[in-house]
Amino acid sequence: MPKKLKTLLALAFLFTSLINFAQESSPVQKVKVSGKVIEKVSKQPLEYATITFINAKNPKALAGGITNAKGEYSIDVNPGIYNIKIEFISFKLSEIKEKSIQQNINLGTTALDEDAAQLNEVVIRAEKTTVEIKLDKKVYNVGSDLMVKGGTVSDVLDNIPSVSVDVEGNVSLRGNDNVKILIDGKPSNAINITDALRLIPADAIEKVEVITNPSARYDAEGGGGLLNIILKKGKNLGLNGTFIASTGYPENYGLSGTLNYKSKNFNLFTNQGYNYRSSPGNMITNTEYLNSDNSIRNYVDENRDNDRFSNGYNGNFGIELYIDQSTSWTNTFNYRKNNGDNTDNVFQKYYNANYVYDYTRTRINEEDSKSENVEFATNFTKNFKKDGHKLTIDGSFSSNEDKNNALITDTATNSSAVLFDKTINNQTQNRNLLQADYVLPLGKGSQFEAGYRGDFSKLVTDYQVQNDGVIDPNFTNTLEYKEKVNAFYTQYGMKVNKFSALLGLRFEDSNIEINQLATNDFNTKKYNNFFPSAFLTYEISDKSSASISYSRRIQRPRGRMINPFSNLSSNINIFMGNPDLDPAFSDAIDLGYIKRWAKLTFNTSLYVNKTSGAFQFARRESGDFVNGTPIIISSPINLATEYRTGFEFTLNYSPYKWWKLNGNFNFFRNQTQGDFTYIDFNDKEVIQNFDNTTTSWFARVTSKVNLPYKIDWQTNATYNGPQNNAQGRNLGNFSANLAFSKDVMKDKGTVSFNISDVFNSRKRISETNLPGILNSYSEMQWRVRQFNLSFTYRFNKPANEKEKPKKNQNENGDGGDFQG
Repeated sequence: MPKKLKTLLALAFLFTSLINFAQESSPVQKVKVSGKVIEKVSKQPLEYATITFINAKNPKALAGGITNAKGEYSIDVNPGIYNIKIEFISFKLSEIKEKSIQQNINLGTTALDEDAAQLNEVVIRAEKTTVEIKLDKKVYNVGSDLMVKGGTVSDVLDNIPSVSVDVEGNVSLRGNDNVKILIDGKPSNAINITDALRLIPADAIEKVEVITNPSARYDAEGGGGLLNIILKKGKNLGLNGTFIASTGYPENYGLSGTLNYKSKNFNLFTNQGYNYRSSPGNMITNTEYLNSDNSIRNYVDENRDNDRFSNGYNGNFGIELYIDQSTSWTNTFNYRKNNGDNTDNVFQKYYNANYVYDYTRTRINEEDSKSENVEFATNFTKNFKKDGHKLTIDGSFSSNEDKNNALITDTATNSSAVLFDKTINNQTQNRNLLQADYVLPLGKGSQFEAGYRGDFSKLVTDYQVQNDGVIDPNFTNTLEYKEKVNAFYTQYGMKVNKFSALLGLRFEDSNIEINQLATNDFNTKKYNNFFPSAFLTYEISDKSSASISYSRRIQRPRGRMINPFSNLSSNINIFMGNPDLDPAFSDAIDLGYIKRWAKLTFNTSLYVNKTSGAFQFARRESGDFVNGTPIIISSPINLATEYRTGFEFTLNYSPYKWWKLNGNFNFFRNQTQGDFTYIDFNDKEVIQNFDNTTTSWFARVTSKVNLPYKIDWQTNATYNGPQNNAQGRNLGNFSANLAFSKDVMKDKGTVSFNISDVFNSRKRISETNLPGILNSYSEMQWRVRQFNLSFTYRFNKPANEKEKPKKNQNENGDGGDFQG
């Protein structure tokens, strides 16, 4: 039996044993405590308010529960004397001290006041998603979003305001794709983060933190901001869980579940998911090749059909131990495995200068991929006597292996020769992360914070190309990438009346090694930098506030960006990484404003981002030809300066109880200044001017309607506006999704049906114009329209459950939130 399988079985046995032990040791005789929670002003019931029973002599949470849709609760507890806390997000805490409970009792109606004193935090209570807007981030608690049932993390991200996911799965934030993605507060240990996001089931996500302008507490990586994906760990007392089965067309099925058991001494949790997905796609590229005088040399029309299949498992086991009332220790084991097949059929039709057909070339790329990831993560949290005084220590240790083998068969109608190219791309990554954060309240309205993070990784990429069994040295190499980043930060927060400030400084020391072992080309880059941040907020009223923030960021090139040996799926359009790329640095300023009305919430921001050494992709002739057709190489380069300015707003509107609307609009202007100079294959200096100014916009509208018979109907529509670049432009694109759901089995089950890309229109459409080289038009559709049907079953959980995080509980190892 494989060693890893033995480990999984052992953990499963431990999980089952602990649950049985805890259930057997539970007391039998209990009494029932009931009551109701309402909003004081409107007298409306508060659904999902939290009721916690704490031993009056020993401050441990012994029992608890949440209210139903009518604001009512009924909780079984052992007879005793309790301090009872009744809480709801953005409302003042109500507490009953030393209440003696010896028999069944009704505590009556508790009315909660809204907490206008919370520092710069506004919470929108909505059925779809709860939005918490804080001083330095927005938190989207994933609720009953029908669009993502049976989907993945990528599907979730694509439904969040300010975030978009393109046809290839690349994530951007407010139109900027320099985004750092964290999972549970730590950099993802996946070699290919895009593929990893497609493996994690949507139901495993508790919330997503969107940080457009991160403070000094966060990793300085990511010029466009951070996305922190928090996975579910389970908070409810007792045994509870959720299971989801899904199927779809094109062929797509999966099974996932979350399960946890929580007692007064520990919380045992697991997320498990298996899926099989087919993702057929296609691409066309029609090219006019030009002579130096811009006359047409010849034409090539290229069509690609992609048949992708993958089956993957993603799971974790974890236990949170409550050592005492103020100390917890959490250990989590994560395992992810995926096998995939990708057949890429490339058909190239060649025409002469008069567009008279010449011949057809066919390239069939059959790729087999395997990936395996193992991670152990640990977190130690110590809360001191003073509220907010906390120390957290985190560690993460992982290894990841990706193997990709491809066989390319090349034939042409004007030749009897059959050419075989074989590519081998094996990648191995080891990553270790150590982190410590300390938060110290200094008095009323002020707080000090400091911390350290050490991130150490090594990635080895072994890439090989064989032509008819002979190794091609032009496309074969072993790239070794080593990264050591040590970071220290400190920040101070204060609140005086309606004014608050958060000032921070981060120092990062980077040691980067990029070694091309086959060519003995060794390159070491060492640099250290300071990254200041500042956040100022003024609370205009309890319904509105304004803020201004500044931060400095870094974008380090990695992976495909620096590897000169990447792929050979097309023999005339080749991508090559640039190992000489330097990091890009960004300075970001953000002006924000939020206003709430009874049924409407309006949130807007104006932002400016200046990036030095920004990455751009340049296309040039290689000097090599295939039957007279020039081979075009695309590579990333550093340019002088990029200025990005934009305006964004988000609206949450609930005209009726049964109808909720969410709209997000982002307009941005991007100005690039810089020249690219290189020596071409004729030993001539070529200067490409990349000075370019472009504007574009993005809009998304989501509507959710509660129909009779417990049927929900959700629709969203997205439009990405056209955008020019220095070598062409991307055309505008519209797409839409549709979903329905119905609760069944007394609300313990939910049946959902959704259509992703209703009009089959989600494509990347672009035009490229290089004078004296080529003009081309391309359409790329990574995944065609999808139909999904899913069934969700919950036990000991209400439908559309929302939970309030524990006060001052650190879930991601990124320090505490300054609450004044």
